[in-house]
Order: sequence, then C-alpha cells, then structure tokens
Amino acid sequence: MGFEPGRLVLHRDTHRGRFGFVHVARVVSDDDRGLLLWIARGAAAAIETTTDARGPRDMPSFVAWEAAPKKMTLTTWRGPGVLRFFPAGADHSVWLFRTETGEFKNYYVNLEEAAVRWDDGATAGIDVVDQDLDIVAHPDLTWEWKDEDEFAERLARPDLYWVPDEAAVWAEGRRVIKLIEAGEFPFDGTWLDFRPDPSWPVPTELPPGWDRPVVARI
Repeated sequence: MGFEPGRLVLHRDTHRGRFGFVHVARVVSDDDRGLLLWIARGAAAAIETTTDARGPRDMPSFVAWEAAPKKMTLTTWRGPGVLRFFPAGADHSVWLFRTETGEFKNYYVNLEEAAVRWDDGATAGIDVVDQDLDIVAHPDLTWEWKDEDEFAERLARPDLYWVPDEAAVWAEGRRVIKLIEAGEFPFDGTWLDFRPDPSWPVPTELPPGWDRPVVARI
C-alpha cells in the first residue's frame, strides 16, 4: 500500500484502541526506504486529554492519567514544521526538528511499534504504538536517551501499559544509536535542506473518518 507524494494522510499514535494524537501530514515520499511525512505549522490535530483538558504530563502519575476520564481535543501543530520518517518495517520513526527560522535543529528518534497502514479511499494514514523511550541526536551526532523515567514508571504497571517487551525497545534503541554514531542514513544529512512545496496548503481541518477504529495488529 503506497501513498502518492502530496497526498494528505493521518499519523495516529494509538494505544489499546485509544488515540494519543492524530496529526494531518503531507506525503513527501514513499519508497523502499520508508515513508516520509511533512507536518506543517498550524496543521490540524487532535490530542488525548482529560475531560478538564490536562495532558499526561500534567497528571501526578501514570496511574492517575489512566484512571482519568478522557476526550479527544482538537488543536493544531504549533511548532515549526517537522519531517517524520518511518523506515520500512522498523520499530521507530525519526523526526527532523527545526528552529523557528526553518534550520535543522535535531533528530528525534521515537521508539514505537512499526507503522500499520490503512486506506479508506478519501482518508488514509498510519497507526503506530508509541513506546515512550526516545533518543535525541544533535547535528554533531552526539545523542542522549530521553524519557527513561517515564518508561520505567509505566513498565511498573503492566496491567495498564501497552509495551509488553522492555528488552526489545532498548534493543531497537541501541540499534538506531549505532546508525547515529556511524552517520548512516537517515542520519547522514539527508533532508536537512528540505523545503516543502510552496503550493501545499496547510490542512486546517481533520478529514472525515479521522477517528476510524485503530488498525488491529497481527
């Protein structure tokens, strides 16, 4: 299932049938290497919050977050535009963050279960399962782990958490770190000078079907 360049698709973070976020993205490329998406500043989005509009990091604990009643809150992507690369078959994505002036800032490796694609015709997208542990890599390819404490807190509650294999997550992270340290693709400077097509309008509304059921994983 390939996506045509320029097509609008949805990047949906999911867990146990719920949505963590839904972002409207533009397909830059889709080939044997993987799927590359562009999220423009101001693009429509929805995020999971409590019914009084708090996010997970506004709560005293993971247990409190999971116990609170939730809703999906409409919002927009408020930071500078960002590229997100989903390597084919890999359990991570690589986000290329930018400064306010559009220059490359850093890589952000999001460890997650590999993206599952879906296409309903008018609306299409990918569903991923975020595994919370991340890696930040700088322009000089130095790096550090991110959110280890959050990962550990959630792993302590397997009755609530959606990550079944801690070792696999760490192993995927270490595999990616080897690519970073070696300056191998996609950490070799590819896409650092990317500029979006100026003819692409910013998608300011979520399309119908944005909340269709999460794709089941085999």
